Amino acid sequence: MGRRRKGRSINGILLLNKPTGGSSNQILQKVRWCYKAAKAGHTGALDPLASGMLPICLGEATKFSQFLLDADKTYEVTMHLGVRTTTSDADGEVVEEKPVNVSEDEVRSACLAFLGQSKQIPSMFSALKHQGKPLYHYARQGITVEREARDITIFELEITRMALPDVDMRVRCSKGTYIRSLVDDIGQQLGCGGYVTRLHRTEVADYPAGKMVSLDDVIAMQEALDEGEFDTLDQLLLPMDTAVLSLPEILLDSQQYARFEHGQSVRPDSPASLVAGEQYRVYIRQDDEVLFLGVGEGVVSPKDQPRADAGEVFVSPKRRVVYTD
Repeated sequence: MGRRRKGRSINGILLLNKPTGGSSNQILQKVRWCYKAAKAGHTGALDPLASGMLPICLGEATKFSQFLLDADKTYEVTMHLGVRTTTSDADGEVVEEKPVNVSEDEVRSACLAFLGQSKQIPSMFSALKHQGKPLYHYARQGITVEREARDITIFELEITRMALPDVDMRVRCSKGTYIRSLVDDIGQQLGCGGYVTRLHRTEVADYPAGKMVSLDDVIAMQEALDEGEFDTLDQLLLPMDTAVLSLPEILLDSQQYARFEHGQSVRPDSPASLVAGEQYRVYIRQDDEVLFLGVGEGVVSPKDQPRADAGEVFVSPKRRVVYTD
């Protein structure tokens, strides 16, 4: 039998405004300690140099962190032209310097050329894993690993200020996009190189920036709490289902709920729109409250429904919330 985790059974998502300095995991552990949470996880690392929105999932919310990892994200970034570094940001060593003999129009043209779908080779100083270890583990030893180019999409790229050699941009992009690599690629296309001097994440999925809270505020609130009282901190948490609001909603009755809770597939009352392979957020209404049960997936004629007609689509539990007192 595995060891039981120590800590509170608290479920929810904290929208942390990560400060610069310190890794995302270090920040995560500080938040977990403040909440005395049994379980916690973040939803996409930010470099120590970077700041901004870092959703932290506590308790059962960690089951839905992948949806936020896969979500679109928006960044504010400052690119400094004329210099390349080993890490493509200010933390790296300078490897090349060139004069910035480009016009503002040439910079705009180079930046806009990256709009849309493209292939990107991840930086050697990324957290992408190779043989169980992050790439930066090898890079720090001077080892270069062959990396596959990945499909990314730049949905929006707006230049908000240009004072060469510095360029401020707002970038909305798909999952897996490395802004440092984007800036390095733009610099290479301009022929002078470039690196990131400032990076701030403003959006993850549709989470509002106004709901972000600083780490200093979380720590100060924790220190002001009475022993065993967490109400003030807990009020900062967003509901678990905010991580999956992009999925269609399904409401179960009490009988369907009993089946779903025990890991069995269910046939909702309005099945016409169910699609095999699609995912759904699942709820039950209890008295005047609607309770989030987790995420289900459309499946055709499941084995636990022997009387199902051929081609019938049911909802099978994929990630269930386990509520404890």
